Amino acid sequence: MKVVSTSNAPAAIGPYSQALDLGNMVFVSGQIPVDPATGKMADTVEEQAAQSLANLKAILAEAGLTMANVVKTVIFLADINDFAAVNAEYAKAFAEPFPARSCVQVAAIPKGAKLEIECIAVRG
Repeated sequence: MKVVSTSNAPAAIGPYSQALDLGNMVFVSGQIPVDPATGKMADTVEEQAAQSLANLKAILAEAGLTMANVVKTVIFLADINDFAAVNAEYAKAFAEPFPARSCVQVAAIPKGAKLEIECIAVRG
């Protein structure tokens, strides 16, 4: 097992910019919507979803994978009413058939974000 982290992630993201590479499987920790270039977070849930997915794509690339390798995602939302907006961004990031996913509302998201997205990806 090895820890994978992106070289361009700001310290503000911390463990949220990491993945665990288990050989044939990679678990990516919850990606929060912090822009690595600025260390800032967007205001709208759509922009935050797009940024979280971009961060997810970047950490997968560091592990030698793409979004096509993702088999399962979990989306944590501060407000479940934001699901439709997040789902629209999700559909832009993944090709059909979409990976299996769960979406849950939680009491608090790290660093004041509206959402975070984690995944499991496989090689081969």
